[in-house]
Amino acid sequence: MTDLQVALELIRTVPDFPEPGVLFRDLNPLFASAPAFRVVIDEMAARLPEDVDVVAAVEARGFLLGAAIAVARGVSLVPIRKPGKLPVVADRVDYALEYGTASLELPGGVLEPGAKVAIVDDVLATGGTVAGVVELVKRAGATTSVVSVVMELAALSGRDRLDGCEVQALQVL
Repeated sequence: MTDLQVALELIRTVPDFPEPGVLFRDLNPLFASAPAFRVVIDEMAARLPEDVDVVAAVEARGFLLGAAIAVARGVSLVPIRKPGKLPVVADRVDYALEYGTASLELPGGVLEPGAKVAIVDDVLATGGTVAGVVELVKRAGATTSVVSVVMELAALSGRDRLDGCEVQALQVL
């Protein structure tokens, strides 16, 4: 078994969270293991296209991954936040989740038109969250180069909502 496979084995599935019928993928055991976390960050950073100059990290678990990947690649980080968390908001998008609706905001003055963006999150499920970020990136005049996630839940067809964006997943279930 490779180091990456060992790291991914640490992800646990929590049934009925945040509501009945949802299988939540909990990356906290992976984050709690420094060697496993390093393997995941190194692998995700290495797979990004060379032209990426910004990592857009999705709140909240995407922040942990995105910040580390941005540092590893020496590129900028733009945190995509839940409403009410930013003092200056450039744009906001509402979207559907597997288990409800939500909104995300792009901070003002930090994503330049023409930027090549890697969107980083933990899990790609129905694609609502990432599709919202793709829309924010597009409206800012930037381009999504790749969507990078630890895990993709293929049965939920999330990549179908991403307007043809390349998706890189370390694990597809």
